[in-house]
Amino acid sequence: MTATIGTLLAAHAAGKPLTATLEETYARIEKHNDPALFIATRAKPEALAIAERVQASGPEGKPLYGVPFVVKDNIDVAGLATTAACPAFAYRPGKSAFVVERLERAGAIVIGKTNLDQFATGLVGVRSPYGIPRNALRSDLIPGGSSSGSATAVGAGLVPFSLGTDTAGSGRVPAAFNGIVGLKPSLGALSASGVVPACRTLDTVSIFALNVADAFAVFQATCAFDENDAYCRPFPPPALSALPGGIRLGVPRADQRPFFDDRDASAAFSQDLALAQSLGAQIVEFDFEPFAEIARALYEGPWVAERYAAVKSLIESNPEALHPVTRAIIEGARKFDAVAAFEAFYRLADQKRKTSRVWSEFDAMLVPTAPRPYTIAEVEADPIRLNSRLGTYTNFVNLLDLCAIAVPSSLRADGLPSSVTLIAPAGADGLIAGLAAAIQARSGVSASPPPQAQSPSRSDRIEIAVVGAHLLGLPLNRELIELGASFSREVETTPDYRLFALTGSNPAKPGLLRVGEGDGAAIKAELWTLDRAGFGAFVAKIPAPLGIGTIRLKDGGSVKGFLVEAEAVKAAEDISRFGGWRAYLAAR
Repeated sequence: MTATIGTLLAAHAAGKPLTATLEETYARIEKHNDPALFIATRAKPEALAIAERVQASGPEGKPLYGVPFVVKDNIDVAGLATTAACPAFAYRPGKSAFVVERLERAGAIVIGKTNLDQFATGLVGVRSPYGIPRNALRSDLIPGGSSSGSATAVGAGLVPFSLGTDTAGSGRVPAAFNGIVGLKPSLGALSASGVVPACRTLDTVSIFALNVADAFAVFQATCAFDENDAYCRPFPPPALSALPGGIRLGVPRADQRPFFDDRDASAAFSQDLALAQSLGAQIVEFDFEPFAEIARALYEGPWVAERYAAVKSLIESNPEALHPVTRAIIEGARKFDAVAAFEAFYRLADQKRKTSRVWSEFDAMLVPTAPRPYTIAEVEADPIRLNSRLGTYTNFVNLLDLCAIAVPSSLRADGLPSSVTLIAPAGADGLIAGLAAAIQARSGVSASPPPQAQSPSRSDRIEIAVVGAHLLGLPLNRELIELGASFSREVETTPDYRLFALTGSNPAKPGLLRVGEGDGAAIKAELWTLDRAGFGAFVAKIPAPLGIGTIRLKDGGSVKGFLVEAEAVKAAEDISRFGGWRAYLAAR
């Protein structure tokens, strides 16, 4: 089982050789034994040599030091052929894509190129001459597409993160079907230089990871302006936001949520809404039909002509080289002319203006990532209609210049993870990622793959009580998430503690001090669990005057948790009357 980026970085900082990490990665790939997952892998001796060079240069300035990853085979990697899942299209690039170069400068190491729906056309993951990558959760289910191999590689625990692309949902649907996170950045935030286009005006590189913190760390490493990509846009350096209080979430009206007869999916989304409300979110229902209309236009309108433009020379000279379903979709572009294209652009401009009004009603949108999973047999029997259904909640996003992130949210009755997608206007990537992190932490879905083989028993994990900046959704919560921590429950201390707002700390932090019976108050806290390695790494990072001691709980138990040195609170404000850090922040 692979580590998360956070635990892997901690292991490397503790002295683990990068070559050992690479050896383990190749061993996992061999044991996984899925011949349809990779189109090409880097020779192990070459990867080990790269790891040695990275280690020799040291970790400074490398936020992804020694972390292995894979990329979808429509993204260039120097030394490996790019096929876009079409052997007749293959070429060997002289340099890597802009985003791959960024990741390599950050210390990450490319292991190989993964399978995809040919020319990134499809949401199913079954349209490839290289076979169908095995779903990480259940082998009879489709893996989702078009970034099928990249999603299953992370879902199966082979690598901590991977790159895909997303035009209609290719970075979100396969994330849902493999129980992982799929981050689709704002259009233009990541350069598409060195990426085979599907619809060039709508494409974006996407990121798959086990948890939101990892996905966002990769986003931060890759987000940079590239003047060689005409569609790249400058954005401020992305920052993961704390969960804002009282956030308003727009949800499609109950009669506008198709799940196509999957009762488990419908019931799971109801659970997901309840989870969001438990985090303090306000649910605002809205009319989803205008968004559904835009979603239908992506494949039914002239945007399919962009796909034709991307493969024009091949489809006109050697059409038999394309997958039959892919060819049928792309050849559909021939029925559109320039007049139809401009008419569609005008309609879209009108629709953008009309739909933009909803953002005054809520801060972000919350939708199911996909209506339901399908088996391979079902999709092979009805390839076009079922593929179209999968884009119900995804196809409109890039057309409307929105950012999105798919995240595991709960468990369905059949044991599969449910997934929701948070959507917001361009530039709000940090806001929706912060909310997604809070949802994942409360979801009950482990960030360790795959579910049927996940997580050690609770007796192998250590509970820790947090009372301040490490609370769910607050600025330092990511430190817990990065180490594989899981939210357990909310608790209160016994009434013999006092809470102080410490001075000079950034971000702001409280200090919890035990003062004895009759002199204190009950203080709210959260319990999180970590494995032993994660607990040790977390405790090692705690700065003075804070430390870890034993905290007594109102329910009669005791746990390890944050305490403060008595000397540090002499000049601090006593905020015990608020009963907890969140209430104090809200009052401020």
